This record gives sequence, structure tokens and C-alpha cells, in this order.
Amino acid sequence: MIPFLLIDHTKLVQTSCVTVPPTLQRRLTEAMTKKGDGETIEGFLSVLLRIKDCDDGLECPLTIDNIKAVILDMFVAGSDTSSAIIEWAISEMMKNPTVMIKAQQEIREHFGSKGYIDETSLQELKYLKAVIKETLRLHPPFPLLLPRECRETCEIKGYTIHAGNKVIVNAWAIGRDPEYWSEPDKFFPERFLDCSIDYKGSNIEYIPFGAGRRICPGISFGVSSIELSLSQLLYHYNWELPSGLTMENLEMTEALSSSSRRKTDLILVPTSCYNHVHAS
Repeated sequence: MIPFLLIDHTKLVQTSCVTVPPTLQRRLTEAMTKKGDGETIEGFLSVLLRIKDCDDGLECPLTIDNIKAVILDMFVAGSDTSSAIIEWAISEMMKNPTVMIKAQQEIREHFGSKGYIDETSLQELKYLKAVIKETLRLHPPFPLLLPRECRETCEIKGYTIHAGNKVIVNAWAIGRDPEYWSEPDKFFPERFLDCSIDYKGSNIEYIPFGAGRRICPGISFGVSSIELSLSQLLYHYNWELPSGLTMENLEMTEALSSSSRRKTDLILVPTSCYNHVHAS
């Protein structure tokens, strides 16, 4: 069904990694040149370079190639999936306007007339976090998790899985399993309020990022990016569907691909900008 998942891509990856995007190489060169200029706030790249130059007995020394790989992976692996989740979250809220109102009310009451989102305060936005969790349940970044290889023959519910077999976990189906979720197809963020279920792999009924030793290593970065971007969009603007489109006929079909994306683009109209000055 998905033959490309069963191919060893080692040689292809090694060949592709020889070429580094010019923009990344330029930024790396600039950061190395500016080292020691007394930056008040270190950027992520500056921190990595400082760690590389610090001889503190790291078990695995950090090299320039390692830094290039980390930065490239941060953008390539994180930006596409994060934008897809944000798009789905807004899509679901457009279909469920009461959820949109609650999320905006929480954000605007918390930040008031501040005029911007303070990243350090995002942890206090409980309802926004519930919205994101519910979005991840219905639209996991990768509906089918990366394949695993069975190390030894085992039997699961009458099915024999032999050693060496490839195993692909359907995270999309698990998140909609009626055995674990009431009204599984309903977008209902409240189910995650005052709930201990999290996406860090401890709850097998909810694994949008995988579980175990092979869980996605970029969870914290990805979720933080989603929280910050989504809160900005909800804080500063009110949103409406284009003329002629209603929440009932908003297209919610998923594209047929390895990642969870909408089949059609989400087009919205920012109807007004939130007035921070007069916010209470």
C-alpha cells in the first residue's frame, strides 16, 4: 500500500545531506563571525555554537555538521506539520464558533491591552491547550506513524507478526476509537480540560506524536510553535468565511498524503482587528 515506507533510504539521505541551503550556510557564517559581540539575547544558533566551543566533556561532541542538521531539521520537519495543525485548528473552530469565542475570550482576557502575546504566559491558556490537543486527536501530524520493525515473533489478538515484519501504527484511527473516546468524531476540546491524558506517549489511546523510544523528538518545539502562532491569530483578529460559504458547507476533507493536510486551502477573511487599547 505504501511501498516507499519499506525502502531503505540511507543512500538517498546521505546524498541529499551533502548540499546545504545557501541561506542556512550564510546564517551560520554570520553567527560564527558575530560570536562574542555581546548579544543581550542569544539565539538558538548562537547557543549551539557556544556549546560546540565549550570543552565540557560532552559524550557526543557537537560539530558544525551536527548544527547544520539540527537547524535544517527544525525548519523542514517542524514548519510544515505545525502549519497544518494550525490550519486544522482554525478550520475546526470555524465549524464550531462557540469554541472560537471561548478561545479568543481566554486569550484576550489574559493579555488584555498588552498588545502582544507573551510566550512565557502561554502555559496559563488552558482552553487553548485543550483546543490544540483536540485538533491533534482528530488530525495527527502523521496519520500513519513511521514504520517499526518487529524484533521477535509475537501474536496480537490472533494475528501473528513475525520477526522482521514492518509494523505501521494508525494514529488517526486510534484517536477516533469509540472504545476510548465518547463521540469520537466530534470536535470537543472540553474533553481535555482537567484531564491527565497527554501527547507525550504515556497514554496509548492518544499518540499523535508516537510513543516509546521512537517518539517524535520535536514535540516541545512543535507544540510551542503552534501555541504561539495560533494565539497570535486569535488575539489580534476576528475571522469569517468568504461570502457564500457557511460553516455547514466548509470543506473538511483531508488530503491523501503521509502528513495530515487539508485537501483544499482554507480561505478566511479577517473582519476586524481586536482593539487592545480599550480592552479591559
